Amino acid sequence: MSEERNWKRIRERLALHLPVRVQGRETSDFAWSEMTRLNNVTPFGAGFTLKRPTEKGRLLFMTIPMPRQLRVFDHLEDQYRIWAIVRYMKVRISNTETAFDVGVAFIGKRAPASYAKEPWKRYDVLTTEFKPTTSADDIVIPLPSEDRHNETRHNIAVDMKVEVLDVEGVVVESEHTVTENISRKVATLFTTLQVPPGRFIRLTSEQHGITAFGAIRARSTGADGVGRIHVEFIDREWPL
Repeated sequence: MSEERNWKRIRERLALHLPVRVQGRETSDFAWSEMTRLNNVTPFGAGFTLKRPTEKGRLLFMTIPMPRQLRVFDHLEDQYRIWAIVRYMKVRISNTETAFDVGVAFIGKRAPASYAKEPWKRYDVLTTEFKPTTSADDIVIPLPSEDRHNETRHNIAVDMKVEVLDVEGVVVESEHTVTENISRKVATLFTTLQVPPGRFIRLTSEQHGITAFGAIRARSTGADGVGRIHVEFIDREWPL
């Protein structure tokens, strides 16, 4: 059987519940690490659950005791260390806990060159027909950093509780505020919190009974001297 046919045959997801260390970096000086278990895996990607948010397009570094026959490189190493791009993320919120179901595609042994300077960057894959290589630059391309949403924003004040999570996923800062403007996908909020672009936050509106997670895309200060954060919702659209 040819190598190409072999790769196609083992694209099917295998229910191997292997332990995995997942590492993410939201800014240059904020990184987290979490131990979890795979739900499924192929040589090209995996599914697992995290206790903290990520988003489609972010890069994660994974360490897995992967069976040798599923590896593309490092066949003699005890652990398979590989970079992955998030292709899917869905939040599950219950009365007792919040969990994030994540699906990733493996991209290579080394991160793209642009990752070192801007670890909060999001990427897209250049092609759906690929297998991991030693150079992720052959597989992914950085997405523009600017706001790509042109939909109408509503200049209304929606009450928001902003919560910032530490490396353990515990709330370390919070603030009650309102939006300056909002659409289904993005919002601008007044804030005194010093949270940089790239970080994830939890947003709760008691008035509307909604909890959502967002990524800070930018910060600004208005003519009134008040700080703002520009947020994109990452797990749902805001129901306007």
